[in-house]
Amino acid sequence: MSSEPWTIRKVLTWTTQHFEKRDVDAPRLTAEVLLSHVLKMGRVRLYVDLDRPLSKDELGTFRALIERRLNGEPTQYLTGVREFYNRPFKVDARVLIPRPETELLVEAVLRMLPRDAPSRALDVCTGSGCIAISLAAERPQATVLATDLSPDACALARENAEALKVSDRVTVLQGDLFSPLPPDAPRFRVVVSNPPYIDTAEIPTLSAEVRREPKLALDGGPDGLVAIRRVVTGARRWLEPGGLLAMEIGETQGPAVLELLRAAGYADARVEKDLERRERMAFGTQPAADGPQG
Repeated sequence: MSSEPWTIRKVLTWTTQHFEKRDVDAPRLTAEVLLSHVLKMGRVRLYVDLDRPLSKDELGTFRALIERRLNGEPTQYLTGVREFYNRPFKVDARVLIPRPETELLVEAVLRMLPRDAPSRALDVCTGSGCIAISLAAERPQATVLATDLSPDACALARENAEALKVSDRVTVLQGDLFSPLPPDAPRFRVVVSNPPYIDTAEIPTLSAEVRREPKLALDGGPDGLVAIRRVVTGARRWLEPGGLLAMEIGETQGPAVLELLRAAGYADARVEKDLERRERMAFGTQPAADGPQG
């Protein structure tokens, strides 16, 4: 240990190199995010104050986070925050960490929800609530119902809805997929879901960080399609005529999911690619022949 003060510059340099040696993803960015969290300042401010020395307590707190990160804890769980659709969402070990590709699913759903008229959306397997809350925040006249099997996830989704000031239009219900919905509930313009879709056998091969996330939100059964099948069939009961089913899927599941959508009677069944040209989203439209809204 050097006798020289541990400044922001020195700490960032040392931590980046340490993370590089241990094969931590995005070592510089991870160091900056963790240090920003400890010092309660934005990453830009770190560079304004590069020569600011850290106190003994700050160094101790930062070292503890470094060790936890090296032991496989995701950065987002360490900071307790994940940015999604330009909003800060509280995240912890109760929920899956929102991914950037899921923002594309939100964009697709928003195209179905009017900006200046009331609409209803259902988010199944809501987790942190990032999809449901983003839809409500972007469409001030929309009401969104969200469900999740995990009581812990539901509690966190409610916290996020409250913090992001949409709790008056986002209702979170605990239960299995569509089961929490009242039988006489009106149908929805959109049903959206980011269900568990990873093959059970693949779970042990995932990175240490991903394996720290809730297995309930990852494990899609022996072929990864168990929850997807149930969402595809169950959504027909709850979509209004012409309504949209939108799902996130695994990048190799496109052909199988298309077959499921067509077999279930959806019109315009299709798979779309993410920014890395991977098939990650599937869509189907409720036929107009399904009759009046219930």
